[in-house]
Amino acid sequence: MTALGAYLADTAVLTGRHLRHLRRSPARLLLITMTPAVMLIAIGYLFRDSITIPGVASYEDYIMAGIAAQVALAGVGPTALGVAIDLRDGLVDRYRSMPISASAVLIGRALSDMVTAAVALAAVSGLGLLLGWRPHGGLAGIAAGFGVLLAFAFVMLWVGILLGTTMRNVEAIDGTGALILVVLSFLSNAYVAVGGLPNWLRPAAEWNPVSSVITLCRNLWHNQPTGPASGFPAEHPGIVVACSLGLVLLAVVPAALRGFRRAVER
Repeated sequence: MTALGAYLADTAVLTGRHLRHLRRSPARLLLITMTPAVMLIAIGYLFRDSITIPGVASYEDYIMAGIAAQVALAGVGPTALGVAIDLRDGLVDRYRSMPISASAVLIGRALSDMVTAAVALAAVSGLGLLLGWRPHGGLAGIAAGFGVLLAFAFVMLWVGILLGTTMRNVEAIDGTGALILVVLSFLSNAYVAVGGLPNWLRPAAEWNPVSSVITLCRNLWHNQPTGPASGFPAEHPGIVVACSLGLVLLAVVPAALRGFRRAVER
């Protein structure tokens, strides 16, 4: 077997291991799914008549992209906890006596958690359809929107891996994951238009990459409010998404690999 073949085989085995563990203990899937689902029911359904977005016929259509993006944010904490627990309980120590690359270990974790994120995204989207959300774009646009969300989830999973390899403290990771979820969700256009935020917060929300992910999905699903967009991120969300997610991935993946190697060598 070639070196590349062995590397891919190791990655596949490690991915399968994590998926089997998820099947026996689906708590991670529930954690990722429940928070967006509760927010969708509480804000998008129960309080929909109390929230008005100019140029929006249905608040369910407006909020759905924000709820879907929240699935990716909700995965940061569980992924970080999974990595930290593997390091703490000595599971990774077993790999030290095997010819397994550190990157294969982390990529296996990322791929298995991507499957979890995809299942959670499908569940939340199904709930959105039941509550009245409808994507009005064509099939290609709908698929592209979900592709953007999965790419965003992949980047955020690597953020979680980095936290798990560097922080190692379960309580600190849990708090950091919750903080990322809350701050990046509410400091965006997920629930209300950026124009409705205080003036001093508006630039941060406009340039928040989460806002650009949400705007791009709304455009692809034809759920965007009518009227002209203002500001570079709103007018060119695709450019902002590609640049910001690419830069984060380029910064986070090498840092996560270094943190993992240092943790294993201790």
